[in-house]
Amino acid sequence: MGQERLPVRKIREVLRLKAEGYSDRQVGIAIGSARSTVQECIRRARAAGIAWPLPAELDEAALHERLYRRVVPLSRTPEPDFAQLHAELRRRGVTRLLLWEEYRAEHPDGWQYSAFCEHYRQWRSRQELVLRQEHRPGDKLFVDYAGQTVPVTDPHSGEVRKAQIFVAVLGASNYTFAEATWSQTLPDWLGSHVRALQSFGGVPRAIVPDNLKSGVHKAHRYEPELNPEYQDFAEHYGVAILPTRVRKPRDKAKVEAGVLVVERWILARLRHRVFFSIGELNSHIRQLLEHLNTRAFKKADGNRRSRFESLERASLRPLPTRPYEFGEWRKAKVHPDYHIEVGRAYYSVPFALIGETVDVRLSAGGLEIFHHGRLIATHARANERGQRRTRRDHRPERHIAVIDQTLDYTLRRARAIGPATVELIQAQIRQRKHAEEALRSAQGILRLAKDFSAERLEHTCQRALALKAYSYRAVRTLIQTPVPPTPPPSLDLSHEHVRGADYFNPPTGDLFDAH
Repeated sequence: MGQERLPVRKIREVLRLKAEGYSDRQVGIAIGSARSTVQECIRRARAAGIAWPLPAELDEAALHERLYRRVVPLSRTPEPDFAQLHAELRRRGVTRLLLWEEYRAEHPDGWQYSAFCEHYRQWRSRQELVLRQEHRPGDKLFVDYAGQTVPVTDPHSGEVRKAQIFVAVLGASNYTFAEATWSQTLPDWLGSHVRALQSFGGVPRAIVPDNLKSGVHKAHRYEPELNPEYQDFAEHYGVAILPTRVRKPRDKAKVEAGVLVVERWILARLRHRVFFSIGELNSHIRQLLEHLNTRAFKKADGNRRSRFESLERASLRPLPTRPYEFGEWRKAKVHPDYHIEVGRAYYSVPFALIGETVDVRLSAGGLEIFHHGRLIATHARANERGQRRTRRDHRPERHIAVIDQTLDYTLRRARAIGPATVELIQAQIRQRKHAEEALRSAQGILRLAKDFSAERLEHTCQRALALKAYSYRAVRTLIQTPVPPTPPPSLDLSHEHVRGADYFNPPTGDLFDAH
């Protein structure tokens, strides 16, 4: 079998962690590969003259080409699954000889019976060993979710939701962080990590999680696969992720004990309370957590906080200037119009990548597009369904020329209709991020001259400019709405031949006195 090629993410992680000073065994645990695989990767990198940080121009294809030019066959005696053999031996009538015969039937070049039994005895002698772990200050942070949940009641609808309890424990001091979130999904999982590190005021060298789906995409004894988002988090904070083995609680005994303490000293005290928001619940958790961290040890001096302050705080590495921002990874194929579709919106990439598959990282405010590990484009997130984000430099030159010619032709047609039509289309172009985005709307407006008349369109554009309504829909609505007729001017009847109201009033004064 040929030499296995590590994915580019694992190669990057091997080189980064080795530059941080981790041993080959620790790096192997972090990436989920054997130590020999790590050593082979490092040997090939040195032979190729590659070191961390990687050159910006070195993409995935070039990195594989330089590291794996030759495929060296491996010669290895097939090894049986001793755990399965051990389980089979518990069944009635199953013997080692029978299992060895089945093994040789499947692997004719496998071990002889004596070697088979000797390796099985060696494997079994190692299964019951218990290693008491000694943790260096600032070395590891253990994270997990508590088995218990806390009900939170909506004050308006009365609906009850179960809040999850995230727990993080530093290895050397047992200093504990806990908080409630609505779920165990990736945004809540990584958000709790960020807030835990902010609470500690520093970053450990490694984080030890369980094989939760939010952190580990595919659990495996030898090669667990981390989610890309968790990998990004690790690179942002410069930490190693060391997932525990499946169904091996002793690998994370520290956080198992921490979860038990949180359930007894925090959740048990909250069991009779009714919470109406996640914020209210976290407020009570913080108060009880302070009591937990300052509670005196029974068999040692001090408490969790004092041991953290004196022993572990100074050993933590400083937090980065910018906290990690959650980003979701997706894959997308480049369409013939050199755009990809993400979330019902469209984003441009260099036209040379038509037909290629790219990796997309979506964050709250933006979108990053990668090809073979290299950043090729960034865009602001689209706000509307069907919206297009297009960069002019992503277009081929012939397309740019066609767009420019079409714009010039559109403006010449508008000038033939009238100045108001030209001004309206120019206002549309100014409002768009790219002028070519106004083409379709402008062409629709000019078509109204055929559906109605050029004079009527020019008059409608004057009305639209006065109303600052520049869209095609607005102009079409205005041209279909008849202009109300102007009322005729009122007659002025005040002249010398018209008798006024005073003419009919009876005279007063001397006229009646004379009679």
